[in-house]
Amino acid sequence: MKSNKSYCILTFLIVLGLASCREFIEPSIKDSRVALQAPGNGYQSTKYAVNFWWDRVDGALTYRLQVVTPSLDTIGALILDTLVKTNTFTMSLDPGRYQWHVRAENGSSKTAYSAVRTFTVLPSTIKTQTVLLSVPANGTITNQPMASFQWGAIYGATKYRLEIDTNNFVNESAVIYNQLTPAQSAAFSFPKDQTYQWRVRAENDTAQSRWSGINQIVYNHTPPGIVTLTAPVNNQTVPLPVSLQWNAVSRAVKYRLYVLKGDSTTLYNASFPVTLSNTSYSFGLGTSFDKVYWKVTAIDAAGNESQPSSMRHFTVQ
Repeated sequence: MKSNKSYCILTFLIVLGLASCREFIEPSIKDSRVALQAPGNGYQSTKYAVNFWWDRVDGALTYRLQVVTPSLDTIGALILDTLVKTNTFTMSLDPGRYQWHVRAENGSSKTAYSAVRTFTVLPSTIKTQTVLLSVPANGTITNQPMASFQWGAIYGATKYRLEIDTNNFVNESAVIYNQLTPAQSAAFSFPKDQTYQWRVRAENDTAQSRWSGINQIVYNHTPPGIVTLTAPVNNQTVPLPVSLQWNAVSRAVKYRLYVLKGDSTTLYNASFPVTLSNTSYSFGLGTSFDKVYWKVTAIDAAGNESQPSSMRHFTVQ
């Protein structure tokens, strides 16, 4: 009976171990294949912005997209060779003939490249084209007082008009920034904490493109409020582990915990300060009669860090 019980326990542990291994062993994708969706083979378009799309592969972490001209058999130029985390990618191309293919990758394996697709971008007026915005990405939150705005080139354009506003371009005559530049980038200093919108239009001496989509960026350099420590109370003797606790702060997305030695200035060890997303931390280091100091700061989505909380200390029981 005891032997059967031991056998059952051993079998359970083996099965559990195998299940745990499967969670950590990355699946091989070398026998999988990527199916391309768009642009289709032989596709022709007068739109310079080309949307690439392919099916996802189970177990893939990234996809390598290559675009060449005029063909992979006779490469005149490598237009693009990039890793993409999703199964879509958009870029602006000059008129010409192109071929593209994709392979899926993870940390330990990769598929063969997909079948090759050919497409052609036909010459057209810039009036029908749209500029693709690059950085900052839509929804960016920053505490840097200056940002570099960048966008893709449009074939046939000689200059680009960058507009920045805080009222979503409702009144085009009252935007806060309106500048022409021959480059595909421009720097802008934020006048104050606020949400800004930006867009770009390509131009030449005879025509203007459509406006790009509108991207939003939030500038915030104001730190969040100061953290209030709640437990343990100051100068308390407590057993290990000690639950260090504090109140949540408005606008904070994470907290930085500083734990210091008895001199109140030296960090307890190299793991501190530790950044946390919650409002507590279990501290289990030290020996009896050690005096430990601690304080906490709040960090917002823009990366602003508050002034530290008041310093507290406790003695390990």
